[in-house]
Amino acid sequence: MSNADVHPVETTCGTGPCPRDEAGHPRVEIITSREVPLGGPRAMPVRRTLPQRQRSLIGAWCFADHYGPDDVAATGGMDVAPHPHTGLQTVSWLFTGEIEHRDSHGVHAMVRPGEVNLMTGGHGICHSEVSTQDTTTLHGVQLWVALPDSARDAPRNFQHHAPETTVLPGATAKVFLGSLFGVTSPVETFTPLLGAEITLDAGAELVLDVDATFEHGVLVDTGTVRLGGTQLSRSMLGYVGTGVTSLTLTNLTDAPARVVLLGGTPFGEEIVMWWNFVGRSHDEIVRFRDAWQRESEQFGRVEGYTGKVARLPAPGLPNAQLRPRRNPR
Repeated sequence: MSNADVHPVETTCGTGPCPRDEAGHPRVEIITSREVPLGGPRAMPVRRTLPQRQRSLIGAWCFADHYGPDDVAATGGMDVAPHPHTGLQTVSWLFTGEIEHRDSHGVHAMVRPGEVNLMTGGHGICHSEVSTQDTTTLHGVQLWVALPDSARDAPRNFQHHAPETTVLPGATAKVFLGSLFGVTSPVETFTPLLGAEITLDAGAELVLDVDATFEHGVLVDTGTVRLGGTQLSRSMLGYVGTGVTSLTLTNLTDAPARVVLLGGTPFGEEIVMWWNFVGRSHDEIVRFRDAWQRESEQFGRVEGYTGKVARLPAPGLPNAQLRPRRNPR
């Protein structure tokens, strides 16, 4: 998915250990979303929780868009023309609907509910995403992972995995990245990561044993959920720092509640993220933009996309030097 912001910002970040509240629960930082349009004839809206001014990364997770349930007949659905990426991996996860993916690695694939598609765009890649004609409701998340310096020039790649459902007391889970509940995803990443969809029964409480070296984020998709001692409503993301060995999720409603759990070791490198590029400096971002605008082979070409716009042009750079921002400790 593309970052459709007309004036994208540059981002730099770092992290620290998690404090606790007076009851002994890990202190939860609440990150609220902001709504941005995402193409289509009537601009399908998405709720962006990462990056924000208060926090830019959770582990290596550097971007999170949450969308739907979206009535495709009303919004036109998703139609994102070919656009570039550098220095990152995209992770597509759907709850409802279907999206057609095409990329310059030659991959033509479908994104379907409960199946993860991970695309690596280290040195450079471009891709398109279009909701299919049979899709009436579109609902899911689009995530990005920043690549460490050792892998940020990695060649183009694409991985697909359909995780089995893990049945737990009062809940079910699908682990699409990393390890949780004794289940390990075969999808390869360049830093330790965790990604899982968890559905809690009405009124259920679930204790998760987690890696203490990870920081975590819980994005609420449906329902109202308490993370430790903090209540989170739909589209909120609760952040918990490192040093925590368990997380407690409680469904506060009389209907099932669904969350997406993200985790990873704190990303120890400074990154500069602007539009669809992840780099290390202002000058590098300028070079990426110029390469895309002149249709450099660094990004290749997408075959088979038939939208009205052949490729998304990069937005204009600001007149001043891009200013990085840092995560709080």
